Amino acid sequence: MKRFFGFFFSIIVASALGAFLMYYYLNDFSLEKKESITRIEKSVTVNDKGISDGIENIYDAVVVVENYKNKKLIGIGSGFVYSADGYIMTNHHVIEGATDIKVINSDGETVSVNLIGSDEYADIAVLKIDKKYIKSIAKIGSSEKTKVGDTVFTIGSPMNSGYSGTVTRGILSGKNRMVEVSVSSASNDWIMNVMQTDAAINPGNSGGPLCNVSGEVIGINSMKIVQSEIEGIGFAIPIEDALEYVNNIVNGIKVKRSYLGISMGDVASTYYNLIKYGITLDSSITSGVIVLKVNESSPALKYGIQKGDVIIQINNDKVDSVAKLRYYLYKHKPNEEVSIKLIRGTEEKTINVVLGEGA
Repeated sequence: MKRFFGFFFSIIVASALGAFLMYYYLNDFSLEKKESITRIEKSVTVNDKGISDGIENIYDAVVVVENYKNKKLIGIGSGFVYSADGYIMTNHHVIEGATDIKVINSDGETVSVNLIGSDEYADIAVLKIDKKYIKSIAKIGSSEKTKVGDTVFTIGSPMNSGYSGTVTRGILSGKNRMVEVSVSSASNDWIMNVMQTDAAINPGNSGGPLCNVSGEVIGINSMKIVQSEIEGIGFAIPIEDALEYVNNIVNGIKVKRSYLGISMGDVASTYYNLIKYGITLDSSITSGVIVLKVNESSPALKYGIQKGDVIIQINNDKVDSVAKLRYYLYKHKPNEEVSIKLIRGTEEKTINVVLGEGA
C-alpha cells in the first residue's frame, strides 16, 4: 500500500514538473515570438515611388539667372521665386559683377530684374521680378528636420539655358560640413557650413533649390568640389541660414561683421613669401596664421598685435588657416572682447582685443 501511494505520488510530482516545464517552454517561446514580432514592426521598408509630384510642386518657381556685363553674357546660374512679392533667391557669385541681370522663367520668358542686395560671405543674393511674371512660388521646408540618407533633388540650368529645368536626384550625404572656400582672394579664406549631397550639381546649378521629396526647399545649391578623382560631392546652404541673410537684405539691415585689422596668411603656405615682408619664423612653428601687416588705427595695433606674430587660437577655437580665423572672428560682434593666443618668436602670448566694425 505504501509502495502504491509512493508510486502515485511520484506520478503526480512528475506530471506537475512536466506541466511546469511545458508552461515555461511555451511561455518562453511566446516571448521570443513577441520579440520577433516587435522587431518586424520596427523595421523600415523603403518604397521607391518616384518624385515627380514633388518636382511638379517646385518646377515653375525655378528660374535661369543670367549675368550680363556691358551687355555681354558673362555667367549663368539658377534661382527660385520664394515670395508672392516677386523676390528671388540665388547666390551672390551668380550675379557678382553684373551691370544687368535677367531671368528666364519656366515658360521661356526673359525678364530683367532688380538686384535688391547680396552678401558675399554668405553667398546669398536677392532679386525681384514683376509679379505678373511669377509662375509659381516655392514652398520653404526645413533642413533641420532632414536626415542623412533622405532622398533629395535639385532643379537648375547646368552649362547653359538650353538645359534649364534639369532635375538631378540623390541623397543627403551629410550635414554641417565645414568647407573652406575662396571669397575675397585666390586662396581659401572663408568657411561655410553646408549640407552635402550626391545629386549632380554642375556649373549653372548654383543658386537653384535643393529640395526634399515633397518639393520643399531645404537648401540653396552653392558649389561643388571639382577634382578629377572626386565624383558626387555637391554642397548647399541650409535654407534656415539663407533666410536669415535674405530677410536682412530685403529689410535693408546691413550685416555688421567684426574687424581686427591685419593682413594675414597661412603659415603652411606663406614661408616662401616671408622674405617679401621681412619676417623670420622659428622652425618649430608649422601651423597658424601669420600677421603680415598691422593696419593703422586698427584694434590689432591698439592692443599690441605685431607683424610676425602667429595667431593660433581665438577664445577656445584653434586657428590653423586664414579661413578658420575669419570664420571664428566673424562669430563675434563688433565691440566684443576676444582672447587671442599667439606665438611671438618662440613665446606664447595671450592678448585681449575689443573688436572693431568692418566696412
